[in-house]
Amino acid sequence: MAEISAGVSSPRASAASSAAAAGPAVLSSPRAALRAGGGAPQFHHRRWAPAISPSYKAYLVALWLVGFVLVFLWQNTSMGRLRLYSRPPMPRRAPSAAAADAMGQWVASPPAYDLREFGGVGDGRTLNTAAFEAAVAAISERGGGRLTVPAGRWLTAPFNLTSHMTLFLASGAEILGIQDERYWPLMPPLPSYGYGREHKGPRYGSLIHGQDLKDVIITGHNGTINGQGQSWWIKFRRKLLNHTRGPLVQLMRSSHILISNITLRDSPFWTLHVYDCKHVTISETTVLAPIAKAPNTDGINPDSCTDVMIENCYISVGDDGIAIKSGWDQYGIAYGRPSTNITIRNVTIRSMVSAGVSIGSEMSGGVSNVLVDNVHIWSSRRGVRIKTAPGRGAYVNNIVYRNITLEDVRVGIVIKTDYNEHPDEAFDPKAVPTVGNISYTSIHGQRVRVPVRIQGSAEIPVRNVTFHDMSVGILDKKHHVFQCSFVQGQVIGYVFPVPCKNLDLYNERRELVKESTLQNISDIDYSF
Repeated sequence: MAEISAGVSSPRASAASSAAAAGPAVLSSPRAALRAGGGAPQFHHRRWAPAISPSYKAYLVALWLVGFVLVFLWQNTSMGRLRLYSRPPMPRRAPSAAAADAMGQWVASPPAYDLREFGGVGDGRTLNTAAFEAAVAAISERGGGRLTVPAGRWLTAPFNLTSHMTLFLASGAEILGIQDERYWPLMPPLPSYGYGREHKGPRYGSLIHGQDLKDVIITGHNGTINGQGQSWWIKFRRKLLNHTRGPLVQLMRSSHILISNITLRDSPFWTLHVYDCKHVTISETTVLAPIAKAPNTDGINPDSCTDVMIENCYISVGDDGIAIKSGWDQYGIAYGRPSTNITIRNVTIRSMVSAGVSIGSEMSGGVSNVLVDNVHIWSSRRGVRIKTAPGRGAYVNNIVYRNITLEDVRVGIVIKTDYNEHPDEAFDPKAVPTVGNISYTSIHGQRVRVPVRIQGSAEIPVRNVTFHDMSVGILDKKHHVFQCSFVQGQVIGYVFPVPCKNLDLYNERRELVKESTLQNISDIDYSF
């Protein structure tokens, strides 16, 4: 290898040359000392630390304090859900009404029970009335709770619910009503009806009953409540019963009710009867009964109720699918509780014997502010119907039918003012109802025999009826199928079949085309 010349060829070489001239090197490591030879190595460890001024230190301390304060504030604001430090979870609030009763205090979660804990046996033969009663008593004692009915067939006599209770029917669960009427208790007649609907005096109670309650839920994974009404229907037709039959489920004078995700079937009488209740929701519920030989098995009957929602249901029964009521003649007038603020939407109904959606005929407390929207009525005797009579009094007012589909229906739209069925002879024939402010919009269908039959009378004329966007396919082209009597109202735009002469005609811009002077003529025809 060539020798290094005297000239310094690099900064590293220059530094080495300078170090040699300066004297002995300061060894920076043991390995360097060994390479240099000689005795024990000498070490000089130096720590580098920048000089920090006092003002800079104060700045760092202040910055740290500000950060600490920000974290503290964050922990005590609504953003605390993203906490840096964990806290014990707060207890859940009770349901709304219970929270109000507790004056907003935090309470423990309500208890949950299984019917088997109280001796229930789901074999379809063992009577479980005592188990249901014990479970409800335990929930009442705790101020609320949930009772689960597991899969099985649970035979029972009628029992009562309690406030702040959830009755939960698991998938495959079926509550069966005992068929022996001796197990069904008798109750006083409803005050707005004067006496039991079919017989004077006491009436049978419902299979599942509740009155003067708050926060009641009946739900599940599509479990079933089965009234086993066959024996009741036979005895009724043979006139072997001495009292009015009981409903399947009846809730009276109660509020905040939710019924959802269950099947109700084969009721002895009306299936679901909510009476003088407020804030009721019935959703995702199936209601079934034979379409023939199952008398008076109405599906859902809101009776003198306020703020009701019925939605996303399927109903196929032996009488009216849904019937809005509010008392009967002088007894309903005296009770004075209207049915109002009711919405029915997204419902499919079949009623071979009666109507898909009815108002009345018991409407003596009044019916108003009703919306029937997106309802499909198929294979039925009538589509949507209002029925009343002299003696009922009160009113039917502000009723909106919208997006109604009629399929294989005998009479599509019905208003009948001579439904003369009365509780007794003491009714006042001069107590005539007022019927008006009714609209039908987007009414469509096929295979309908008589699309419209509005039968007002000199005593009870029908006022301010509106038809807009209607096209219904008819079966009989030989007869007049848009029938009217003592009706005043209007047709807007295109309507088929050709409307009756009682109504004014407007174009789509709502400009008057032809004014009718024939409101009181009648062309009602029951011959077909």
